[in-house]
Amino acid sequence: MAGANPERVRALVAPVVESAGLDLEDLSVTAAGRRRLLRVAVDRDGGISLDDVAALSHELSLVLDASDVMGGQAYVLEVGSPGVDRPLTQPRHWRRATGRLILVTLVGGGSVTGRILVVEDDAVLLDVPGGDRRVDFASVVAAKIQVEFKRPDSADSAEADDADEADDADDADDADDAADAADEGEV
Repeated sequence: MAGANPERVRALVAPVVESAGLDLEDLSVTAAGRRRLLRVAVDRDGGISLDDVAALSHELSLVLDASDVMGGQAYVLEVGSPGVDRPLTQPRHWRRATGRLILVTLVGGGSVTGRILVVEDDAVLLDVPGGDRRVDFASVVAAKIQVEFKRPDSADSAEADDADEADDADDADDADDAADAADEGEV
């Protein structure tokens, strides 16, 4: 892209991201009318906060404005996280998705859907229907997190759900008792 070489931009941005304790996941420079749009995706174990994004955006702006890597043209800087729909391509992506439901496309055309239990150096252990399955990273063509609107949580949540169900059943019994009393004229 004329005026902004992505490799030069990456070389300038990467050390700033690293000094903030973050991983540079993606960087793109695209045309946006007369301006350039610089998108920087960052992450770290435990995720990033809006404060992290704001602080990094400020630091990157200072470094970029002091250099000529954007070719002297106006640019818009967007800093954010890669999002839930990003492909799992690095072991750190898999580790950060522990506990999440994923769809893995395998070499040879098959696929497997399971919840990440353990991430090893060369493989991942998935909880699949019927038991656990070890999948070597070398056999993975693609992997993506599946969006779940109601993810299973810890045992504490399960206990709370059980208590809510018992409470609901008790409420139904109370309503039945009130209806019986009304029928008998006891209200």
